Amino acid sequence: MARSKEKSPRTPKQPGRMKQMWQVFQMTRRYDSNIVLFMILAFLIPVAIGTALALLLGAGNGFTIALWIVAGVLAGVLTMLIILGRRAEKAAYSQIEGQPGAVGAVLRSSLKRGWIGSEMPVAVNGKTQDAVYRAVGRGGVVLISEGPKTRTARMVEEERRKVAKIGGNVTVTVIAVGPDADAVPLHKLARSLTRIKTTLTKAEVMAVNNRLSSIAPKLPIPKGIDPYKARPQRGN
Repeated sequence: MARSKEKSPRTPKQPGRMKQMWQVFQMTRRYDSNIVLFMILAFLIPVAIGTALALLLGAGNGFTIALWIVAGVLAGVLTMLIILGRRAEKAAYSQIEGQPGAVGAVLRSSLKRGWIGSEMPVAVNGKTQDAVYRAVGRGGVVLISEGPKTRTARMVEEERRKVAKIGGNVTVTVIAVGPDADAVPLHKLARSLTRIKTTLTKAEVMAVNNRLSSIAPKLPIPKGIDPYKARPQRGN
């Protein structure tokens, strides 16, 4: 019997953790020229503090001095990674800011625990591509407009009336993401939700979300774009 077994296609090997971090750093450096300086400072400051504490509190004990220095190095590495993560997120979202579906991308990938949101808007203007998104959490219901306030105000008020009719006395907060001077930058949207005062319990969050989901419109709208796969616009 001839052996003619077909080889199954191999799944592409995922890059390791270090390679992923290097790719994130390279992507961030293309859009943030200050990332290298911030990361160096984020590493050196904790190391300097650890070294100073080692000299002050070590009392000539080599083991204690070494512990303080190692603690400073570990704190420096951790701080450097935190800075890289935040700057990378900002750089990623800066590529899609102002594009239709940008808010949906944030709601899909960056919502904190306790918040429920959809990358699909609850209202949209087919001509201008302005949209209104909704998130439900411990802070109540948040309506997020995408586009100039002058064009999204009517849609926001319509959605506010719907929430008041279905959700009862639940708190409704409106956040604008767009070109207006007082609008929330895209990369700060998820953080803005967590700052809203808590008014609902976890059970109430689920109940309100279920009631609102029952009236969700079936809109033929493309899903939010992925900020880490988006191509920068030419000329920017």
